[in-house]
Amino acid sequence: MPDESSNPNSTEPSFLKRMSRVFSANPTSSDEVADMLRSAENESIIDAGALQIMEGALKVSDLQAREIMIPRSQMKMIEADLSLEKILNIVIQSQHSRFPVVGESSDDIQGILLAKELLPLVLSGKETFDLKSLLRPANIIPESKRINILLQEFREHRYHMAIVVNEYGGVSGLLTIEDVLEEIVGEIEDETDKHGPELIRKLGDNLYSVDAIAEIADFNEYFDVGLPDDEFDTVGGIVVHALGRLPTVDETVSIESFDFTVIAADKRKITLLQVSKTI
Repeated sequence: MPDESSNPNSTEPSFLKRMSRVFSANPTSSDEVADMLRSAENESIIDAGALQIMEGALKVSDLQAREIMIPRSQMKMIEADLSLEKILNIVIQSQHSRFPVVGESSDDIQGILLAKELLPLVLSGKETFDLKSLLRPANIIPESKRINILLQEFREHRYHMAIVVNEYGGVSGLLTIEDVLEEIVGEIEDETDKHGPELIRKLGDNLYSVDAIAEIADFNEYFDVGLPDDEFDTVGGIVVHALGRLPTVDETVSIESFDFTVIAADKRKITLLQVSKTI
């Protein structure tokens, strides 16, 4: 059967002609390239999925680390002096695979802990261990790091997480290779992902894990209660207010019909809580 381009009766422009029409101009900016790609999608030269990926790749080339990093307030860190049991609690409740390990402060990054490195310790029943011997070197990048360059470094050096620091050397946040890829291809969900932010997770009968940054309004909706949210926005804020000071790890405070136990915190903030209903 003759192809479309050799059929004189065909009224549909050939693929090559459509392609030539779309890409005939020489683009001088990424915006012009994006316009050409959208024209190619309109001409059915590329499909919507390919357009999304191409536009994502163009966008990434203009982004810096500070623009897509997970901010410091949402980072799950592990303190270097925690016991194995406490570390396992953080790993289980956060469901992350990698954790920055910090020393005297949140800016004192000791290295990166891979959750899978703890499995042999659990299986062998060890109660004491040398955390530093399990750490991988932390990859430190500035806030101004270009995302396309970072992605190339992720691939070349085969690491999956970078710690972002500001001009004074303080930790601003972190980035993973998944964060970068999601900027290109869209949200990536694995078998443990749930739809929407999971700041409140049920662990068992009457036992819950709650991120300190969870909004009080979301907490109230989840439990169908009415904790006051006129002075504070987050669950961590109302817990600190109830005590009148920053609580320590394992400390518990009762607020209305709930017991809040601090699972993870640093010297400046709570990061993770365990919650149970008292009545």
